[in-house]
Amino acid sequence: MEEDYKRVINITVIGVISWGLMFVLVRRIFSNYSFDFSTRIVSTTHATVAVALATLTIQDWSSPVSPIASTSSLKQMETLAFSLSYMIYDLICSHFDKVLSIDNAVHHSVCILGFVAGLYYRKCGSEMVAALWITEISSPFLHLREILKEIGYRDTDLNLAADVCFATIFSLARMVGGPYLVYVTISADNPILIKAMALGLQLVSAFWFYKILRMMRYKLKKRSTSNKRSA
Repeated sequence: MEEDYKRVINITVIGVISWGLMFVLVRRIFSNYSFDFSTRIVSTTHATVAVALATLTIQDWSSPVSPIASTSSLKQMETLAFSLSYMIYDLICSHFDKVLSIDNAVHHSVCILGFVAGLYYRKCGSEMVAALWITEISSPFLHLREILKEIGYRDTDLNLAADVCFATIFSLARMVGGPYLVYVTISADNPILIKAMALGLQLVSAFWFYKILRMMRYKLKKRSTSNKRSA
């Protein structure tokens, strides 16, 4: 048990340092682009690896969230520590940007609290890793949208395709998989803090779902108007 916690701490500390070094390297390579561009490259890397690690922790593919309210496995703890290190790095990194996003800072702080709680209790590893999978599966497309804009593909078919992919994956993951995961988490014998975190995450997802619907409606209407004018 003690060795497992030492490993988790090591992964977290080394992870924070590694993400920081990766950002510095990316910033040097893409020095002509914005601060935000570099952070999105790092974020995309984290999301891709996190989804892969979360997938590898699944113990029963017939019921991916099983076992419920059980002791977290070492693989699950390592996956959570990996993403915890990223969240700590990104929260620190955001303070060096010219514009500090309060929403982003609050989101990261809540996520860090959730990761720490899950690792401390060493419980509900299946639910937490599933939540990580659900929240990060759409992230690469979220960042791709902004990356494409910065490299000159704003208002193109490629950028619209990235928007549609992001909106579709986000909607399916957060508004189909999300409510099911919240129900499972709240129904099981999990710590009250974990239940509160699950419900809070779903409420935030619902808010962003509403904003994404408005965004897609605007973009599709704008594209339709543009096509009519060109015709």
